[in-house]
Amino acid sequence: MSGLFTEIGAEARAPKGLVPFRFREVGGDILLTNFLGDWVFLTKAEFGELARGQLAQGSSLYEKLSSRSFVRETLDEAKAAERIAYKKRFLSYGPNLHIAVVTLRCNETCVYCHASRANMDAVHTDMTPEIGEKVVDLMLQSTSPAVTLEFQGGEPLVNFPVMKHIIEYALARNRAYGKELEFTMVSNLAMMDEEKLAFLVDRKVQICTSIDGPEHIHTKQRILAGGNSHREAIKWIERINKAYIDLGLDPTLYHVEALLTTTREALKYPKEIVDTYVGLGCRAIFLRPVDPFGFAGKTAQIVEYDRAAFLDFYRAAVEHILDLNRRGEQVLERYAAIFLTKILGDEEPNFLDIRSPSGSGIGAIAYNYDGKIFSSDEGRMMYESGDGFFQIGDVFTSTYRSLMKHETVRALVMASIRETQPDCVNCTYTPYCGIQPEHNYRTQGTIFGRMRESTLCAVHKGIQDYLFDKLRTNDPKTVEILRRWTTVRARSHFIHASTAS
Repeated sequence: MSGLFTEIGAEARAPKGLVPFRFREVGGDILLTNFLGDWVFLTKAEFGELARGQLAQGSSLYEKLSSRSFVRETLDEAKAAERIAYKKRFLSYGPNLHIAVVTLRCNETCVYCHASRANMDAVHTDMTPEIGEKVVDLMLQSTSPAVTLEFQGGEPLVNFPVMKHIIEYALARNRAYGKELEFTMVSNLAMMDEEKLAFLVDRKVQICTSIDGPEHIHTKQRILAGGNSHREAIKWIERINKAYIDLGLDPTLYHVEALLTTTREALKYPKEIVDTYVGLGCRAIFLRPVDPFGFAGKTAQIVEYDRAAFLDFYRAAVEHILDLNRRGEQVLERYAAIFLTKILGDEEPNFLDIRSPSGSGIGAIAYNYDGKIFSSDEGRMMYESGDGFFQIGDVFTSTYRSLMKHETVRALVMASIRETQPDCVNCTYTPYCGIQPEHNYRTQGTIFGRMRESTLCAVHKGIQDYLFDKLRTNDPKTVEILRRWTTVRARSHFIHASTAS
């Protein structure tokens, strides 16, 4: 870009009659985005015309910019206001995701453990039924009409009796609130049995697990004492998926969700990891880089890597996913789907780490086993590492109102508004991106962070560069696949639509 402006030199003129826009070179063309999230590619020659103030009304360049809401005099302001309000409608909800850590105990040892697991004899880290009830009482006070209670650990199946009690209590209490209520559980599945599965399926609990790729990677990174962590996970994924089929549910929509944590070892196997997920019937793969929280901070010399290497891995994996789609396999990459949903339309997928402001406190709340409350699960992880910065209350003394008005929550909101960040305010990807203040705090010591030095920013920017280059190339089959990834199919079976009584 600097070369282009050097070439224009003294001929440069501020463009007139345009709405504010940001620009970035992608694949040899110039990408322009505006505050509505509309975008357009210009050739360097076209951008040169713009930079010289040569935009003539009625020209092909004028018409191109006008059709994408870049020309001030043709912009429908009322419609623009409606679009912005629609994109930001999540601000009216209140926290919809409530994470309950029912124990820190875990039967597996993972090289990148984010949760700061405790040994199996650490029974003092089990949530009690009384604390579980108070979690539910606070959750149901959320102003969100729909709430999800997510069970995490440690390994939540270690404290299954309390988890069962919390679910039954929530179903009973919700009769007074009438919210759309969902349950999810994140488990390594190694302690699953038929009795537990029957309860979880009957109470419509969504089940999510972790798969690190082929068996030799998974078992190396996730140690199950006296067993094989990969075989246990695979066995139960297949069993649970069969249970959904037996209920008559569509297996393309109802199946165990699995998450990948991309370690340094995993970078070598982009295709093998994708094929592992497809072989398990997964229709979505979330290619996440390793987080710096929990034990991962202590094992960074083993699991961490340069983010340029991650982006090489990401592009190789997604190219393979695109090839599978071209051959008729319906599978998507979750990071890409989140960004594409915002890039290709006005929908906001409400993924809490990639929105503005972020979901810290106002979109999600995390409840520790001991009743302490945090603005996010990452904030709770920081507490387990010895830093209580993100604690905003406890279930014994806090009210819902005090949590929402907590000074930490307000600071997190301010810190995660893109337009307040010195680097983000001029970034071409501002309309689609998000800031995770906990990541900034963990890696840079401040919730506001310095985006140009942020590894998470590097990942977000690299993925959007890749996606926009695909859109620039405009191969019809590829664009059709990318558009299909933005389609949302609701899994209504998992919703407890209680009527208040």
